[in-house]
Amino acid sequence: MLELFIPGFKDLALAHLVLDYNGTLALDGRPLPGVRERLEALSRQLAIHILTADTFGTVQGQVAGWPCRVEVIPRGQEAEAKLAYVQGLGAPGTAAIGNGRNDRFMLREAALGIAVLQTEGAAVEALLAADLAAPGILEALDLFLFPQRIKATLRS
Repeated sequence: MLELFIPGFKDLALAHLVLDYNGTLALDGRPLPGVRERLEALSRQLAIHILTADTFGTVQGQVAGWPCRVEVIPRGQEAEAKLAYVQGLGAPGTAAIGNGRNDRFMLREAALGIAVLQTEGAAVEALLAADLAAPGILEALDLFLFPQRIKATLRS
């Protein structure tokens, strides 16, 4: 559990972190360097969930042994499936990170939504749905390792 009290925003009591895979944790189906180590550190506080339509068909092999649950969602209704997943976990206790248009609903619904802008880019709709934006996944994950950074960005 990660608790954070943010004046003028909201109080967060997070139990889950939901992450998009391609474009967020991975580029062209391969995890970005440094992601696994950060997820291992975060898994001591949060249950980690990776959601993907598995465009490249590589996710299971790439994240084998990682401290997370991987959910391959059907193609065609990714945005709705990600939203339903966050709702099923309980949105008030969930943070989400993504970059794509199909992440917009989960970013808006989660207690804390973070959009990342990386090599693949970020959909404007994802940026607008998020509570904050980070320049990359490592910086976004570091926000949870150093949560006062979240407070500094979101407080009034």
